Amino acid sequence: MERKDIESLFTRAKDIRALVIGDLMLDEYLWGKAERISPEAPVQVVDVTREDLRLGGAGNVVNNLVALGCQVAVCSVIGGDENGSHLRHAFTGKGVDLNGVFEDPLRLTSKKTRVIAANQQIVRIDRESRDEISLLFEEKVLDFLAAEAYRFNVILVSDYLKGVLTPRVLEAVCATGRRLGIPVVIDPKGNDYGKYRGATMLTPNRKEAETASRIAIRDVESLTKAAGLLLEGLELDAVLITRSEEGMSLFKRDGKTVHIPTVAREVYDVTGAGDTVLSVLSLCLACGLEPGEAARVANVAAGIAVGKLGTSTVSPGEIIAEIGHGHQDSDAKIKNLDVLASMVAAEREKGKRLVFTNGCFDLLHVGHVKYLQKARTFGDLLVIGLNSDASVRRLKGESRPLIEESERAHILAALDCVDYVVIFDEDTPLRLINTLRPQVLVKGGDYTPERVVGKEVVESYGGRVELVTFVDGKSTTNIIDKIRKGA
Repeated sequence: MERKDIESLFTRAKDIRALVIGDLMLDEYLWGKAERISPEAPVQVVDVTREDLRLGGAGNVVNNLVALGCQVAVCSVIGGDENGSHLRHAFTGKGVDLNGVFEDPLRLTSKKTRVIAANQQIVRIDRESRDEISLLFEEKVLDFLAAEAYRFNVILVSDYLKGVLTPRVLEAVCATGRRLGIPVVIDPKGNDYGKYRGATMLTPNRKEAETASRIAIRDVESLTKAAGLLLEGLELDAVLITRSEEGMSLFKRDGKTVHIPTVAREVYDVTGAGDTVLSVLSLCLACGLEPGEAARVANVAAGIAVGKLGTSTVSPGEIIAEIGHGHQDSDAKIKNLDVLASMVAAEREKGKRLVFTNGCFDLLHVGHVKYLQKARTFGDLLVIGLNSDASVRRLKGESRPLIEESERAHILAALDCVDYVVIFDEDTPLRLINTLRPQVLVKGGDYTPERVVGKEVVESYGGRVELVTFVDGKSTTNIIDKIRKGA
């Protein structure tokens, strides 16, 4: 995927309603220095300098979705204890719907305490319940699901084997997703994967896939066999197996397979990386991306997550920057219309004057450059509407364009005088003009004002049309003719 498509994805994220169901817990971090050995026993003494309490388990999935811009609701069962109160308080200010979080006074809220010195985890202390929730609270979860599931675009299941996700609950979640056409994406745990039958997608790591399939994964052949058993045996649409330094492999029910290499980077902590994969993958599916593209975005996010210490989130900006790294300057200027519209509206509020022009710009030449440099002088921002390949073929014939749309966009974006490029598929840029509302509309001097598409629109709100004369004898058609003649 290109940067512009990822930007559009996160623009749509605000409209996505995600339900996270699973085991909520607290992650406590005690940071300090370990510079001496205890006289009482041969263990390190840690002088604690900082304490940090974070949402863990399904709560870290929620944090990731909030960071990505989604609307989030949670369904779980916690204890009616002090840690339960701390857990609820940790959601403060996140805008998360907690109506599906039920308190059982007989249950212990899960809390994991990690002691860290010199960026190394020394010990972990767990306080938790692992028993299945009682029948009373199982019914509360099922009733919530039956009444509320229709409101969501995607359901994420975060299973840490702490007892919330009973076989009845999981069966209801998967059946509800199928019935309503809502993707159900599960981060699985344990030995019995039969409880996940009917889900849309599972995201096990290699060890988990080996345990569930009972196949030792040593190569692509054994990996494929293990994935096939999971797909068929559990009636899944897809399974995404994360493979640490070897990346990820997506297997679909239709037989298609995508192997995605990892992005080389220093690994600080893999804690919570699976939560990041689950969150980003689910958002992408809810936004309509096909599973292969969704997995690629999730792979990028996972690479960012493992570069952070502890359960951390990944922001849209980090993902966009990583995906756009290959074309840092030009890539940042190429936008989809939904993203660009909000950007230019914000610039207009600051008093910036928007200039717009459009064209095919096939075989960029000095005439184009001089034209665009002149256009930029009419305002503060120059946006180019670039005809897509399909649009160029309709306008100029099947032999055109000579250069495909992505390359043309990057060439234009590399010019200092150009601020943004947006590709459009229509024969005219009228939709772009209506959406962007430029104050200045620029066309070549071979046009008359009456022939300029969008003139009436721009003038209706006080804008104007400017005609710029091209450099004599400089045109793509002339260049093509010279090449054909061997000149």
